[in-house]
Amino acid sequence: MDDSKAAAEGAPVIRPSSTEHPLYEDVVDACRTVFDPEIPVNIFDLGLIYTIEIDEGNAVAITMSLTAPGCPVAGEMPGWVQDAVESLPGVREVSVTMTFDPPWGMDMMSDEARLELGFM
Repeated sequence: MDDSKAAAEGAPVIRPSSTEHPLYEDVVDACRTVFDPEIPVNIFDLGLIYTIEIDEGNAVAITMSLTAPGCPVAGEMPGWVQDAVESLPGVREVSVTMTFDPPWGMDMMSDEARLELGFM
């Protein structure tokens, strides 16, 4: 689906993360402070953070997912991410969008997460 069609249908547009922005690593570190309560691994290494976009004005837009649509903290986790990132010096504002497209899978976990969970 192209960006214009996805935006028109209300689906989040997943773009590559803004890895070159000076705040990127700090935003990633902040995301690593948030844990899925059912899995003892942070949400970044679990692969739940799909994209981090940071504009020139230091507004951060995060697209994330959950391990399952029926996750008991589905209504709370985006707020946890927003709170963690908003506390960073220099961040102007944070928006967190949930998506289940593509659905999360275990193949999205980092090697560190796989090792921690005993999958390697």
